[in-house]
Amino acid sequence: METLTDLFVDVLPMLVALLAAGTVIGFLAGLFGIGGGAISVPVFYQAFGVIGLSDEVRMPLAVGTSLAVIIPTSFLSARAHLRRGTVDTALLRVWIVPVILGVVLGALIARIADPWVFKVVFVGVAGVNAAKLLLGGEGWRVRDSLPGKWALRAYGAITGVLSALMGIGGGAITNLILTLHGVPIHRAVSTGAGAGVLIAFPATLGYVYAGWGKPGLPLDATGYVSWLTFLATVPTTLVTTRLGVALAHRLSRRQLETAFGLFLLFVSARFLWDLL
Repeated sequence: METLTDLFVDVLPMLVALLAAGTVIGFLAGLFGIGGGAISVPVFYQAFGVIGLSDEVRMPLAVGTSLAVIIPTSFLSARAHLRRGTVDTALLRVWIVPVILGVVLGALIARIADPWVFKVVFVGVAGVNAAKLLLGGEGWRVRDSLPGKWALRAYGAITGVLSALMGIGGGAITNLILTLHGVPIHRAVSTGAGAGVLIAFPATLGYVYAGWGKPGLPLDATGYVSWLTFLATVPTTLVTTRLGVALAHRLSRRQLETAFGLFLLFVSARFLWDLL
């Protein structure tokens, strides 16, 4: 019979990995205006494999738990960017309703979708973003200004759906949308942080519903949200988010684009490898 000491030795590597992940998640949330989901989803996915969870629940549980972690990190990131005056608050007001409706739709899809769906969405969105950022994005422009309110609302709904399926705060998607319409990268990053606030809380509730009653989940989980993972990760994210914001405002436009592009390319490759 396994003793408490044996159990602690088994769990310790996972706890250390989650604490380290929290450090990176918080830093990236501030640096790129993202909730950190692009790093937390693959990290959580691996961690849940270590403890023997089935493939049927690993990916949605990683996504749902990531969204829960994004709640405090996106709030801190958005507040820090808001203080610097680079958040487009008028755009966020237009996005409130369509983003939340998109999140609800994404959570409903999550309840019935196969695990590969989450990975395909992740690879597709992150890969397109990476290509645009690394290639300079000069030819990647739809127009030099934002469209009308109805088009913006459609963008908001798309952002909500994809963010819910990817387990991210929406920064990767809003960065793509805004820079395609001529918005400077620093303003796009800051506004993406604000979008994360709109997405994270309703998306987390959606994943609680999506996973409710599903077999094979760990005892600490409520639906597709693992609260032990949440508690192990959040403390370090709260410490490092401000450091990421400070660095973001010191980097040049091209440096920030290149760093974000390389990061997204790495994440895309990770899940593409898993799909092949």
